[in-house]
Amino acid sequence: MPVPTIYDVAAVAGVATSTVSRAFSTPGRVNASTREHVLAVAAELGYRPNPHARALLSGRHHTVAMVVSDITNPHYFELIRGAELRAKASEYTLVLVNAEESPRIEYDQIQRLVSSVDGFVLAASRLPDENLEQIAAQRPVVLMNRELTGLPSVVLDHVQGCRQIVEHLVSLGHRRLVYLAGPRNSWMASMRWSALRTAADDLGVDAQRVGPFTPKVTQGGAAADSALTTGASAVVAHNDLLAIGVVQRLAQRGVRVPEEVSVVGFDDIFASDLCTPSLTTLGGPHVEVGRAAVELLLDRTSPSGSRRTPPRLVVPAGLVLRGSTGPVAPR
Repeated sequence: MPVPTIYDVAAVAGVATSTVSRAFSTPGRVNASTREHVLAVAAELGYRPNPHARALLSGRHHTVAMVVSDITNPHYFELIRGAELRAKASEYTLVLVNAEESPRIEYDQIQRLVSSVDGFVLAASRLPDENLEQIAAQRPVVLMNRELTGLPSVVLDHVQGCRQIVEHLVSLGHRRLVYLAGPRNSWMASMRWSALRTAADDLGVDAQRVGPFTPKVTQGGAAADSALTTGASAVVAHNDLLAIGVVQRLAQRGVRVPEEVSVVGFDDIFASDLCTPSLTTLGGPHVEVGRAAVELLLDRTSPSGSRRTPPRLVVPAGLVLRGSTGPVAPR
């Protein structure tokens, strides 16, 4: 039995093929009773619209891409979940892309998808500003955990978050901390160090930075060894994975956490509550961050979407206190 086409639906419904197309792709442009009639005929005939044909007619694919810097990092799980839930609510498909911490791979993958998606959510992008501007000229872009003038973005409040970290350490008597920096091309790594240093200066704490380090557990050993050379009583790692690796290495070297050295991470991944000791870390509503990023993107891809000054959403962060921080050891 031949598969019914849009022409079959139009003939049986007694309307033009363009009316059938609009009934599926832009229902707001078709009279409600006409659309109901067209949909009823289509259902009776077993007709299903071709998504590729719809994309050619409307210029919209109902697909958005989310690019993450490292898909193996559990930090992205909740961000992806929030993004996927919001895309699904608008009957969009979310395509996930792993950049593998490589600006080259990130850029190449995006260029391969430009012609087949409606826009991009770029999470912790490692691309230079000029590449981001180039991509934004091709398709709508929303940044997550990254900011660039002229592009919409959603970030956790790293300024107040880092201040919470320093205030917590000061309350425990710490006066020297070391920040184990993330990748050299990470915008967030730079912002976290700037915010930590400012808070430390305000509160009379000596802060220094060592690194950069790849934000993985396996790099925790080298990061911990570097931290010990500074003599700091508190270590703030770029993310939880690196912090967990630091805790493991300190245990190997017989350095007790938190009795001798306190350790703090970022992101509040599920594993931060499972390591020993459990990890004090700066977290936030990551599902809502992912949801908000897709919301901004869909607004910009919609024909009736906002074209105001690109919004900058800052989501409050919160310090989760666990077992890896404690009072400074007496000397």
